[in-house]
Amino acid sequence: MTDGPSEKNVEQRANRLPEEHAAGPADDPEAQAQAILEESQERTDDASGTQADTPQTPGP
Repeated sequence: MTDGPSEKNVEQRANRLPEEHAAGPADDPEAQAQAILEESQERTDDASGTQADTPQTPGP
């Protein structure tokens, strides 16, 4: 397991996509980016353990 997303990755992900802007304002884009990246890393580190909870993870 890693220590979490780097500060650079969080800053880059905090730059919201056009679709995210259209959905409305973000209260704290950096906190949102941190949470998104941590969840993504968890799915990557434990793909089989998170597969049942994550609809984006392909089946066997």
